[in-house]
Amino acid sequence: MTEELFATDAYRRSFDAAITEVDREAGRVALARTAFYPGGGGQPHDLGTLDWGTGPAAVTRVKREGGRIWHWLDAPELPGEGSEVAGELDWNRRHLLMRTHTALHVLCGVVWSEFAIPVTGGNMEPGSGRLDFPLESISTELGRRLEGRINEELAAARAVVVEFLGRDAADADPALIRTAANLIPREIDPLRVIDIVGLDKQADGGTHVASTAEVGAVRVTGTESKGKGNKRVRIEVVEAPAPA
Repeated sequence: MTEELFATDAYRRSFDAAITEVDREAGRVALARTAFYPGGGGQPHDLGTLDWGTGPAAVTRVKREGGRIWHWLDAPELPGEGSEVAGELDWNRRHLLMRTHTALHVLCGVVWSEFAIPVTGGNMEPGSGRLDFPLESISTELGRRLEGRINEELAAARAVVVEFLGRDAADADPALIRTAANLIPREIDPLRVIDIVGLDKQADGGTHVASTAEVGAVRVTGTESKGKGNKRVRIEVVEAPAPA
């Protein structure tokens, strides 16, 4: 099993680890521990480098498979099993993804507070993302209202807390039931939970900033109908306005 450093410290951008497996045919290695997020829940995998003494090699893909996290490398030769490597994230990209992911959770919380409906799907790239909701209708005016509410919540500097809850406690938590955490397989125990204190609480494996204020500001860039009872909201993360 790969130790997932990103799950407890999203701000860790470098680390040392031993290689536990080498797949030369696929050009990838598995590590004993990693700060590289392998992708999931709509959040893309991280990019960066691994260095085993011959200079940094680009990590071009990261994926979780059967308890291991594999790192694809752009390198003519791969290191051997047991070799020590130094990992370095593309921090600017990762931090932008953290801001984006947190902004999407704020959008979830705002929509829940107004309509009491959960999110049904979503995706993101660094700096932008979208979420789908079972709304009956959507409009440009609603998009503007959501944008204002999101930015109010971001400016409120709400703490973003990572918790690990046992399944019995998680399944009994009304805030998690409404985000369908009870549909996650029972063997995942405990659940990793992201709590934007006072606004939104979800079982989530991705990376987030520590305060909503760190997101900056958000612009709603589009509202779309994807069919009956399925409406899409697109957002873009922008820098916070300069103080007056």
